[in-house]
Amino acid sequence: MTDFRAVTEDFAVSPQITPADVRVAADQGFTLIINNRPDGEAPDQPSGESIRRAAERLGLAYAYVPVTGRPTAEQSAAVREAVEAASGKALAFCRSGTRSITAWALGQRDAGTRGREELISLCRSAGYEIGAAV
Repeated sequence: MTDFRAVTEDFAVSPQITPADVRVAADQGFTLIINNRPDGEAPDQPSGESIRRAAERLGLAYAYVPVTGRPTAEQSAAVREAVEAASGKALAFCRSGTRSITAWALGQRDAGTRGREELISLCRSAGYEIGAAV
């Protein structure tokens, strides 16, 4: 079941997706899938490779930026750069969506694109409390 949570017009986050969810993402106009979940975190987790193949079959770009714990500055920058380079809407996922939205928010903050209060509000609207992270 898909649980895509819009953060902005061009960016959404989700808990773990499956290859079938990639088609739903494509049907909703996403052009980029960002995988923030390292392979092997859980035995029932689809592989990143299976998500990548599904994305590429449908003409979606795919970025693999695995995050364990708090995203680093490099990981946050990689997410920001991938979103900025996307030809349309981007969908980032991890186990729950928290690492994905945190990486995005830190990338936005570090680039000076959005202020702390705006980021907290956008994340809260998507169902995530990340105030301490930004």
